[in-house]
Amino acid sequence: MTGPPPVARDGRAPVARRLRHAGARAMAYTRFGRRAWSRSLRLRVAFFTVVVGTVALALLATVLSDQVRDGLFEQRRDQVLVDAANRAEQAQRRFDGATVSTAQDAQLLANDMVESIQATAADSEGALLLPAPGSTTGAAILPPATDQSLRSVIEEELQAEIADQNFQQWQSIALPGSTDEQVPGIVVGSPVTIPVAGNYQLFMVYSLSAQQAQLDLLQRVLAVGAVTLALLLVVMTWYITRRVLDPVQQAARTAELLADGNLTERMQVRGHDELARLGRSFNEMATSLQDQIERLAALSRMQQRFVSDVSHELRTPLSTVRMAAEVLYRARADLPPIQARSAELLQTQLDRFESLLVDLLEISRFDAGAAVLEVEEADLRTVVERVVGITEPLAAERGSHIVLHMPDEACTADMDTRRVERVLRNLLVNAVEHGEGEPIEVRVGVHATAVAAVVRDHGIGMTVPEAERVFDRFWRADPARTRTLGGTGLGLAIALEDARLHGGTLEAWGRPGDGAAFRLTVPRRAGQEVGTPPLPLGPDPAEEPPVRETDPAGPAALPPLMTPARGELLGPWEGSEMPGQAVEEDR
Repeated sequence: MTGPPPVARDGRAPVARRLRHAGARAMAYTRFGRRAWSRSLRLRVAFFTVVVGTVALALLATVLSDQVRDGLFEQRRDQVLVDAANRAEQAQRRFDGATVSTAQDAQLLANDMVESIQATAADSEGALLLPAPGSTTGAAILPPATDQSLRSVIEEELQAEIADQNFQQWQSIALPGSTDEQVPGIVVGSPVTIPVAGNYQLFMVYSLSAQQAQLDLLQRVLAVGAVTLALLLVVMTWYITRRVLDPVQQAARTAELLADGNLTERMQVRGHDELARLGRSFNEMATSLQDQIERLAALSRMQQRFVSDVSHELRTPLSTVRMAAEVLYRARADLPPIQARSAELLQTQLDRFESLLVDLLEISRFDAGAAVLEVEEADLRTVVERVVGITEPLAAERGSHIVLHMPDEACTADMDTRRVERVLRNLLVNAVEHGEGEPIEVRVGVHATAVAAVVRDHGIGMTVPEAERVFDRFWRADPARTRTLGGTGLGLAIALEDARLHGGTLEAWGRPGDGAAFRLTVPRRAGQEVGTPPLPLGPDPAEEPPVRETDPAGPAALPPLMTPARGELLGPWEGSEMPGQAVEEDR
């Protein structure tokens, strides 16, 4: 009987599990935020607008608050200094006019003076008299104060400055409030002389609570106003971006639908502003493109039908002409030399004409999308050997011999052997024609996802622009050069379509005077990514073309093959020697 897994007594396993879940959620939220940020222009515009607006409002509120605070403080300070100066002057006149002969009389006079000052100063927190620093003359009296707690706010530096300057001085202080919060205030000290007692200092303490309350009210108003403006800014930004970006998003969606082939899709246009004009222009462009595409499609269908019909219609007279030509060709021994040669030329050109009709029909099938694959699992080595055997006599006639390099491992893939054989035959015949009697190398390679065959000659070669156009229909690098082997000019174009039909690639490389190379790459499974081809195309890796995505067209998916380990290449092209079987075919 099984039960739940044991959990640590200290509960660390559930905590770790919760931490992992929290981390996974945080990562998911982070990925979602990054994806939304990168895909939404509206979000980015709204964010930056709100951030900039909020920062501007905060700076404005801070500046206004500082200006108002400084103004309130300076105004209150000036009032306090005038009031304190007047009261100190009144106190000194009263001290000077009083008749005091004993310390007790001086004490009573000082107490009465402090109480009268506090009574007449309604906006004062308190008043107190303290002996001047360093004063030793006169009778000692107890320093009177309306509030003994105010003694703690009088600093020695302020007393020393009053004694040194012998004039009124002030200082900002923090007064203890009814709660834990402190109240800002100002203390003003002035020197006075008390009869019998000697030199003293009169301190008046004023509170700035009213000004602080005004400042707090202003800051609250500014904060509420800033929050309100920020919310309004968010709403306005979202509304404006929606008004501006919705037509752009609609245009993007419409463009995607048009690209997918929905040529009747149009934008909804409302109003007469700039965005409406953009929408109307976009719709006019889409209509024009639709008309042109439909005309081009109709023209293409007509051309395809014309090529197909002409090719079919020419078969009947061609058959009749061929029968007559064969009669003449068989009887050429009984004909005069000129007529016999004409019969031979007629037979040769009829063969080429028939090949051209076959290629035109095949091209028309590719253009119409009617070409299909007859897929079977086959070994590319077997196909290459069969093609080499067919082409070897032709190469021997031109003074070339074919060198075949193949790996020991099986090079199996899902392929239409007839089409692959046709591609390789075209490549070998092309190499024989342009190989200038030099050896022709055929290499086969395989790795986990693809098989490849490279046909390399060492003839006249070709330039990079010529290699880019070599698969064009009826194209020749040198128009003055004739096709000595009876080619139709469509062989490489058909070979390229056959490679694409398999979901593979056919690439060309060349260098003037150094020959040319063609590489056929076919995925081992339908729809599989080819990745890096098993064989290099040319001797210089720097000239290797970029890896392209495979064409999704091809045979249906089949069970997986037994493949080498990931990343392992079988049959690489490393100079002139290769591991595996090497067969050299002599003339």
